[in-house]
Parts: sequence; structure tokens; C-alpha cells
Amino acid sequence: MCKDIIGKTIVSEETGRKFGLVGNLNFIVESGELMNLVLEAPTKSSEQVNLETDDGGRFLVPFSTVKSVGDFIIVSEKEII
Repeated sequence: MCKDIIGKTIVSEETGRKFGLVGNLNFIVESGELMNLVLEAPTKSSEQVNLETDDGGRFLVPFSTVKSVGDFIIVSEKEII
């Protein structure tokens, strides 16, 4: 499943704004719990949302905000803020 998510575009459920592509995933090794989607090629929209960043300055989208996975990764923008 993880390979299927990487490279997909992250889109806001509420506004349809694109935030960028999934570049990587952060998860807890012991439990396998998925924590964050790491943004690759972030858009200006991703800079306007209050996203956390990792040590490398890459934006992190909490996996808890993901609503659906298909051709796009649909996230709830209101749950990020």
C-alpha cells in the first residue's frame, strides 16, 4: 500500500487546492502506525496552511487528515489548521 501512495497528489477536500506530491511516509516502526505524509514539490497552497515541518524543512501532512486514497490523496484542510 505504501508504494501506491508515494507520488500521488494531495488535494484539499474542502477547496480542491493541491498541496504537492507524497514524497515519503513517516511511521512508527514498532507499531507500523502511519503518522505523516511528507510533501514533495509543495505548492503555494501548502505554504498557506499551518503544516508542521521535519528537520529537513519538508512539510508534513498528518495521516489523520486523510479522507480517501484513489487517484489523489484527499485530506481535510480544516483538520490540519
